[in-house]
Amino acid sequence: MEPVPQPERGRGASGERERPRRVTTLRLRQMKQEGQKIACLTAYDALMARIFDEVGIDVILVGDSLGNVVQGHETTIPVTLEDMIYHTKAVVRGVRRALVVTDMPFMSYQVSVEEAFRNAGRLMKEGGAGAVKLEGGERIIETVARMTAAGIPVMGHLGLTPQSIHQFGSYRARGTDPKEAAQILRDAKLLEEAGAFAIVLEKIPAELARKVTESLSIPTIGIGAGVHCDGQILVYTDMLGLTVDFHPRFVRRYENLYERIRQAVAQYADDVRAQRFPSEEESY
Repeated sequence: MEPVPQPERGRGASGERERPRRVTTLRLRQMKQEGQKIACLTAYDALMARIFDEVGIDVILVGDSLGNVVQGHETTIPVTLEDMIYHTKAVVRGVRRALVVTDMPFMSYQVSVEEAFRNAGRLMKEGGAGAVKLEGGERIIETVARMTAAGIPVMGHLGLTPQSIHQFGSYRARGTDPKEAAQILRDAKLLEEAGAFAIVLEKIPAELARKVTESLSIPTIGIGAGVHCDGQILVYTDMLGLTVDFHPRFVRRYENLYERIRQAVAQYADDVRAQRFPSEEESY
């Protein structure tokens, strides 16, 4: 097995190793310039966030995918701002290095610029997020500009936007026709001009993702968008094989934890029923 890459650390005056250097929006831009790929994962609690942070994940997204993964909903639509604040607090407690980005849930930024601004402020102030993520392009540019002007870092999200599932009617790939592809490219440039520090590109053709990535000075983070993006993100339950009823082609399963956990729990239950647990050594 290859050694786990160690997070970048600073040194004090004594030369001793210190707390890992925090990943910042500036550092992500530098990574793009230097050709260093950005590794991102979702997390919804302190335990998983700590594990991901310790092995050097650069960006941890508190995704509204918690609606599917944690709450059991079919879509992300029911997730509330209070849900996002709660889970962001938990994730932040487990992180020392990674940049924590939090999704703004459905209807927390669509009503008005001022309401979106206040809600983003709550995610930063109450949740402890290092940045917020919004879905959409041209229609949210004024909102993004308002936030970034006030010092709230914003990550954009183009292509397949799950909060718009009822509008689009399916989770098909976006940008497959020239008109839609041109709009995605235009939206990406508008988001950069409005001050976004990065953009997630979800489920778009790899060649389109390459064009978008090369046209921007800010990083792109792909999910189902090919290898040319500046970084990649996956929902961790998909990547670790905890999700068994979701099989998109862009997910690589690095483990099969669903079955391994099932086996471990079944063995525990058998041991309890057969009085094999606890043993004398495990008793006081």
